[in-house]
Amino acid sequence: MRAKIYVVLKASVLDPQGKTIHQAVQTLGYRGIEDIRQGKYFEIALSDSLTRDEAQTMLDKLAREVLSNPVIEEYRVELEETS
Repeated sequence: MRAKIYVVLKASVLDPQGKTIHQAVQTLGYRGIEDIRQGKYFEIALSDSLTRDEAQTMLDKLAREVLSNPVIEEYRVELEETS
């Protein structure tokens, strides 16, 4: 299995890096973009010995305790089967 974990700032938290990127893309001529928020992305290869439930439980804990700051960030975990 492979996991993808997305970590982003909560909507209520100011994102100065996202604002800077948004201003830059407008300067470059990109139109119709109302907002940009930046975040972190992780790809994790998992052992075949883990069940889907074990992997989900472990990854939720990893994302909550290590990869994100739950005070200001939220995360999403996606699991996919590999062949």
